[in-house]
Amino acid sequence: MDYKEFVDMFEPMTCIISVESKGDGSYGEIRIVTGNAPYIASIEQPNEDVPSMLTDKFVPNRLYQKYFPKDLNFEEFCYRCAVKKEPMHTYVHPERYDFWFNLYMLPLGSEGDLHYCTYTQILSQSADAEQMSNISNATATEVLNTCIKLRGTKDFRNTMEEVISDIRKMCDAELCVILLTDSVERTCEVLCESMSEDTHLMSMRNIIDDSFIDLTDTWMDTIGGSNCLIVKNRSDMEFVREKNPLWYQSLTEKKVERIVLFPLKSGDEILGYIWATNFKNENTVKIKETLELTTFFLASEIGNHLLLERLKILSTIDMLTGVYNRNEMNNRIDALREPDTHVIYNFGIVFADLNGLKRVNDTEGHNAGDLLLKNGALVLENAFIGHDVYRAGGDEFMVFVTDTTEEELAGMCDRAKENAGKFSNVSFALGYCFAGDSGNIVDVLKTADERMYKDKEEYYKQHPELKR
Repeated sequence: MDYKEFVDMFEPMTCIISVESKGDGSYGEIRIVTGNAPYIASIEQPNEDVPSMLTDKFVPNRLYQKYFPKDLNFEEFCYRCAVKKEPMHTYVHPERYDFWFNLYMLPLGSEGDLHYCTYTQILSQSADAEQMSNISNATATEVLNTCIKLRGTKDFRNTMEEVISDIRKMCDAELCVILLTDSVERTCEVLCESMSEDTHLMSMRNIIDDSFIDLTDTWMDTIGGSNCLIVKNRSDMEFVREKNPLWYQSLTEKKVERIVLFPLKSGDEILGYIWATNFKNENTVKIKETLELTTFFLASEIGNHLLLERLKILSTIDMLTGVYNRNEMNNRIDALREPDTHVIYNFGIVFADLNGLKRVNDTEGHNAGDLLLKNGALVLENAFIGHDVYRAGGDEFMVFVTDTTEEELAGMCDRAKENAGKFSNVSFALGYCFAGDSGNIVDVLKTADERMYKDKEEYYKQHPELKR
């Protein structure tokens, strides 16, 4: 067949691709045999409406890597179309381009160990929802039925465990994981995970450590500008070894033989990754379709959940000291004042006021005053481990101690004053009150506050030079 004459019959950008097959069922070189005028023009006469290539000259029958970076996802589609003779279609947004690609591939003939297919791409600079949903009805229905569980859930993390279990079963994989990453705080955590009963893989929760975030930093480079990474055989794993030897070592040590990895993104921010490992090769396309559509829904839901968590933190945590703020303290006290509230037994209230904050602010500056507040909060957290510390405002803190005795409460207060002495300028006036139950919470608060002010008066009697 005259492939040049054939490809010129296509109006959209189209080229002919050859895939070399090997006797062991794998593939070798993938080349761009020829292209029609729009495809060649996209290389030799690029403009803002098409992505730039690695070269500005089209040479027939060159390796595809001469035009754009090696892409295992692209190779999988070429192999299935040219060698397996399966018509292929996908709608993707590769990370390396600011375009959405509507891609069609049709199988052509074979000549010995060379197999051919068409490759047609239609570009757009914005997503087309209709195209994004153009996958098999079965896959779309499974994904939608799974992800819809997240709408209105009151227990996000528990529901995510159900969702990832459904996804793993759809993919028929040994392990599916969603990992959240924070490049600013340099942390990562397993949001949810599902493992098959017969897997020999380790739980990611047992693998994650403080340095794992450094490994995740390398994944986007390994994905190489595509929208995902597909590793389905030894040849693909060799690509990972060459591209990312540290991750290759980690994968092989953990007995990972196959993996499909997708980044989860909200705008330009990477929220984390979702992946499926050790699946059957014949399921690769379905797994890609499943995770591709899943990431579209999950990234939005996870992004909203993380935003709400941040807003909750902002509304409950004092940003300077890291302890609970006045708003959260008032909410807790107000809840205990309600007549039908759950009664708390054997608890104590502690008021702690930092001595000398105003003097430090006036003589050393507000940065020094902020450091004093941070150190004061640290002293209280270490003295009242496991109990809630609140910054009531200014230089005053409150501690809510539960399941205690009056002797234990007094001992914690003594420890707070002792630990304060380890800092050159941290000193507390403390007042506490123990109660058998929370029915008289107002009286408990009043007593603790009065005792704190008496302790402060005594402090300034002993140190009149420090009086505000």
